[in-house]
Amino acid sequence: MDAMRITAVALLVAGVLALVYGNFSYTKETHEAKIGSLELSVTDRETVNIPAWAGIAAIVAGGGLLIFGGRKI
Repeated sequence: MDAMRITAVALLVAGVLALVYGNFSYTKETHEAKIGSLELSVTDRETVNIPAWAGIAAIVAGGGLLIFGGRKI
């Protein structure tokens, strides 16, 4: 597969996942203090919402690349 088809499939998958799940979360860890062998750290869980229009746009862009990407003008 060439790079354009891989990009198109990745956009399609990302778009479908964005529509199905609608958000993703990640954990951010910050170190607050180190005292000898004792280490205090704080972990924050962040959630990022993905709008539905972004998922639809990714699906349309991926489909467009698959259909029109290989054609030469």
